[in-house]
Amino acid sequence: MRVRRHTRAGRAAATLAATGCAVLAACGSGESILQAGNDPRPTAAPITTSPGQTTVPGETVPSTAPPTTEPRPIDSLPSCDLAALDAAVASGPVEILFWHGMSNELGRELERIVEQFNGSQDRVRVRLEFQGGYEQTIDKYLQSNTGNRPDLVQMPEYTVQLMVDTESNVPVQACMEDAGDTADELLPAALSAYATESVQWAMPFNVSNPVLYYNELVFRNAGLDPDAPPRTLAELADAGRTIQASGAASYGIALDSAPDGGGGWFLEQWLAKEGEFYSDNANGRTAPSTRVLFDGPSGVELFRQLQDLVLTGGGVYVGENPSGTDAFLKLADSSAPASMTIATSAALQSVLLFVEGGIIPGIGVDDLGVAPMPSPSGEPGTLIGGASLWITAGRGDERAAAAYEFVRYLVSPEIQSQWAANTGYVPVNSGAIDVDPLKSLYEADPRFRVAYDQVATTPAVATSNGPVLGPLREVRVAAAGATARVLQGADPAEALADAAALANALIADYNARR
Repeated sequence: MRVRRHTRAGRAAATLAATGCAVLAACGSGESILQAGNDPRPTAAPITTSPGQTTVPGETVPSTAPPTTEPRPIDSLPSCDLAALDAAVASGPVEILFWHGMSNELGRELERIVEQFNGSQDRVRVRLEFQGGYEQTIDKYLQSNTGNRPDLVQMPEYTVQLMVDTESNVPVQACMEDAGDTADELLPAALSAYATESVQWAMPFNVSNPVLYYNELVFRNAGLDPDAPPRTLAELADAGRTIQASGAASYGIALDSAPDGGGGWFLEQWLAKEGEFYSDNANGRTAPSTRVLFDGPSGVELFRQLQDLVLTGGGVYVGENPSGTDAFLKLADSSAPASMTIATSAALQSVLLFVEGGIIPGIGVDDLGVAPMPSPSGEPGTLIGGASLWITAGRGDERAAAAYEFVRYLVSPEIQSQWAANTGYVPVNSGAIDVDPLKSLYEADPRFRVAYDQVATTPAVATSNGPVLGPLREVRVAAAGATARVLQGADPAEALADAAALANALIADYNARR
């Protein structure tokens, strides 16, 4: 059910200003946050060959154990000795290097948080280095040896298998256990995204998920209830046909085929909502995946419904949407506008500024509706986008301990409240929603809470953890190609079979070189 706002446009704008909201060019690599399915979106696929091929001269390529469904013993992995920091600080603060991929306003907010941390204590000093974007961070990390790597690195969610295979990290679980920390306040769906073989490898930090954006004025003019937006793909089609027939807008939903949007990432979302695995071995969580499963009956039926949205359900295909703005601009098309689209929750602040600037004729800030992402059968929950924090092994126990001390700070309720309110990301700590400024933002404008509630209500089942694949970026590109074909009239089964064959070849090639 869509939540009602208790504000008028002026109050919403004031709230955004007070929280330091991002502008349109607020994402990594200087690109628009509107395209941020896994924000920031790389301009090209990063290197995702087997990590063994990216070692530098003089570094030993580790052997890889064969796939197993047994939990990996935590004591067989690099340890985390937090007492090492206590001993080291007797000689002064321990300095750690933190690589990240966030530019513009997101990067500036991260800089402010680092400054706050450095000024709040005298044990750890964090040196922040921007690497130019996620793909540059990935490439540089894989091509560096231990001595040239950072103590802490931010990596996007599609790199889990890649990072595990480097065998270069201290699992955050080891640090949590050494500290006696629990995960009681951390959102389970966010935390489990970075766990495989019963090991918690990384700590989620910036979390997003897809939501439905829609024009409430069009809904009212078409005789639809703006407080009851579509929950299923069938309801999306019904609403689109009603909107077209009424003349309130030319189209219902605008769909794209971006790898990090409607073409790749959303396929993972929809299969998870239906309780289906994207790849074998429980999405690669119990053992490395060997093949994708999206070309099965559920995937074919899903693609048939997506095709029907465009062919008979009042929807419109806007292409690959490389800029990330094409679907939103279709809502502003004065000659043939759409009335709905699905995009990352991280874009909400920017989209509201977009609307406030008069880009979409005739609607104000309060006329933009936000609702959970519709699914084939209306099931709740979501897979997360964004990135997490990985602690590098082999750089000294005191550095790993210092990195974890900073990680604890970053995911505290107070800092997650600040981070989420000022960036639009979902807080990973449930306690953050009861702390200002996020508490006030959610109360003033519940649209910002929709994405949080999607994560918080995600079912605790195995299919709610997304796929872990070494070449996940490239697999998403293959799925995006199939989506583009289907939205232009191709046979869903044939398009998915072709995409699956390509994806399986990518997976086999990666696994052969692990």
